[in-house]
Amino acid sequence: MIPTLFGILVVSFLVIRLAPGDPASQKFGGVGQASGGINAERGTEAAEKRFRERFGFDKPLYIQFGMFLRRLATADMIFFQTEQKIWRELWEALRITILLNLIVFVLIYVAAVPLGIISAAYPHSWTDRVTTLGLFIMYSLPSFWVAEMLRMQFGNWLPIMGLKSQNFDQMNSSQQILDYLRHIALPVLCMTYGGLAYVSRQMRAGMLEVIRQDYIRTAEAKGAGKARVILVHALRNSLFPIITLFASLLPFLVGGSVIIEVVFNIHGMGLLSYEGVLRREYDLVMTTLMLSAVLTLIGILVSDILYVVVNPRVSFEDGSR
Repeated sequence: MIPTLFGILVVSFLVIRLAPGDPASQKFGGVGQASGGINAERGTEAAEKRFRERFGFDKPLYIQFGMFLRRLATADMIFFQTEQKIWRELWEALRITILLNLIVFVLIYVAAVPLGIISAAYPHSWTDRVTTLGLFIMYSLPSFWVAEMLRMQFGNWLPIMGLKSQNFDQMNSSQQILDYLRHIALPVLCMTYGGLAYVSRQMRAGMLEVIRQDYIRTAEAKGAGKARVILVHALRNSLFPIITLFASLLPFLVGGSVIIEVVFNIHGMGLLSYEGVLRREYDLVMTTLMLSAVLTLIGILVSDILYVVVNPRVSFEDGSR
């Protein structure tokens, strides 16, 4: 994991630094022209030059990379526009995004696994066909379009901006919980339906592959009921695709959804990262990328461990089961 993480760090740094512009041009660009006058413009150019020298933006990339590693090792990551530490704003956005996505993940798996099992247990039935059609339609709908339609249709009954009302601090605990649930209802729905459709199809495919195996037919021949065959004999081995998806879904805990957060004015990691890219806030963007990379690697590690938990016959020493 460590060399992989370092490789991600190097590639991400190069991609961001090779993009046009830097924090200095974002901070001082256009100020001299807007203020007017040659002296003001020269003063702005001098300030921009001092800013670049101070943070090393005028130095070669390998020196800039070393300076970034030093800031990362000492937790001295800042917003270059304000020269303030990023941690407070980052934590607030991260807390919002993690809480929302935990709710989304629970809803996705609670609904997707049973739907996939039912579809696989009765393939080509009306239940399977209706479920498949509905899920494919949901998966094909763009999230920004769904978000706008929900805002138009339910805007009179549910809040459509932010995560709490203006008088949130004056509410008691039960009122605050209800207010929060009302605010997240539409964003959570928009973030859930696509993942629900995809995970459910993966669960169906995994279950169909398992129930065609010889040991399943043997269990049926011995007189085991359909429910027992599905839930006892087939379910554990059919979970492998779902476990694999865990590694790819985990980074969304910190990545957030830019579109949904913009539409519903939620100040989470998606919106914060997007604004950081526009402002060339290198430290913020790199910290977000590193969090996503770490969670991806942890997700892969946890998936490998869960393979053994689900099926102890899995071996990582020789790559065989």
